Amino acid sequence: MKPIFPGQTIGILGSGQLGRMLAIAARRMGYCVVVYAPDAEDSPAGQVADTCLSAAYDDLGCLAKFADCVDVITYEFENIPPETAMFLAEKKPLHPGPHVLAVSRNRLKEKTFVKGLGGVQPTPFAPVSSLQDLHNAVAALGTPAVLKTCELGYDGKGQWKIDTNTVLEDVFDQLGGQEAILEAFISLEKEISVVAVRGQDGDFAHYGATENEHQNHILHLSTSPANVDQNLEKKAVETTKSLMEKLDVVGVLCVEFFITTAGDLLFNEMAPRPHNSGHLTIEGFQTSQFEQQLRAVCGLPLGSTERLAQTVAMTNLLGDLWAKNTPNWADLLQNHPDVCLHLYGKSAARPGRKMGHLTACSKSDDAAQKVTVAFQMLTGY
Repeated sequence: MKPIFPGQTIGILGSGQLGRMLAIAARRMGYCVVVYAPDAEDSPAGQVADTCLSAAYDDLGCLAKFADCVDVITYEFENIPPETAMFLAEKKPLHPGPHVLAVSRNRLKEKTFVKGLGGVQPTPFAPVSSLQDLHNAVAALGTPAVLKTCELGYDGKGQWKIDTNTVLEDVFDQLGGQEAILEAFISLEKEISVVAVRGQDGDFAHYGATENEHQNHILHLSTSPANVDQNLEKKAVETTKSLMEKLDVVGVLCVEFFITTAGDLLFNEMAPRPHNSGHLTIEGFQTSQFEQQLRAVCGLPLGSTERLAQTVAMTNLLGDLWAKNTPNWADLLQNHPDVCLHLYGKSAARPGRKMGHLTACSKSDDAAQKVTVAFQMLTGY
């Protein structure tokens, strides 16, 4: 594939905040941007795009029109129907490819693939497609455990905790016939992620391990570098590289890992696109994850992942902050001038909805404290 140079057009499937930040990076580099999604108009990504196409992901006529007006296609979330990805890949370069989506969008396929590679293993799991499967899985894995839909779940959605008092028939009914997977609980020490990028020539770059803290199944705080054993970090990076090579990923991939209290590293899940825990790369590294995505899918050399500060941190701003009134941004910016504010342009604030994030860089190890104090100030309003 010939390189796609600035001045040509990037097609983005999806219209959320990841697409917005990808489009901003593309516009800064001189690319044109076309966003395709059912709700592209006045969406976070649509607000900064040159053109928006609002249509269903199975509308072949509109998909063909979309392909005709772009030079390369990428996506901001992995819940794109496989048929859509295959249709577009036949018309224009699509990165990462449909084969990557086929694995990463389905939890069972993803964990089965990782288990088959050897090396770092996923958390113990079992497939569930019937009530009997669920009984067998609980008997094999024990409780507590968590039942997850294989597709479309995120931020705790499509998940049910199973314990000794759970009525399995009731939980199974809530699946509504969806394919599912049961995962065993582990004794968790911490969670980390590795955001990496792979170019069309196989070149690989990464940002090291990022330490992540969740609240109510939603990422709350990310800190880089992670406070982990160097051998574990090396193992996590090597696993990420191996996954990208085996899947022939072109673009950004984030792999999330668990570290157990026994010091073991376990695979959790992966996402073949820029990731929430990688937002801190915008201010904290020479080249952000969004620019790296563009460089990779356009066939350009990857950028430097040199760290620009000793520590970098990010915290999410959820719609809960707007429960009483609009947060006092003026006070935030006045009292915390070293904290960067990112808002996504979403019109409605709802509990649990990601509305923006804060980042901070530090020459010492207090970046996480900076964003935490700023966040606490906002929650006082």
